[in-house]
Amino acid sequence: MQTTKAEGAGAPSNDPSPTPPQRPDDEDCCGQGCVPCIFDLYDEAMGRYREALAAWKERHPGESPG
Repeated sequence: MQTTKAEGAGAPSNDPSPTPPQRPDDEDCCGQGCVPCIFDLYDEAMGRYREALAAWKERHPGESPG
């Protein structure tokens, strides 16, 4: 696979954009106040996803993820 001008000279050709985590359904939470709650784990995963996406965008200027 060739690198296009839009990808830039340093953009790896085999570097897919990160995939966001799947949000748990509301009924997946037991409501017992678990530590950590599945929604806490989801929030942490979203934070890691946002960091990974920001790093990916730096490596792929001008490209859209997905």
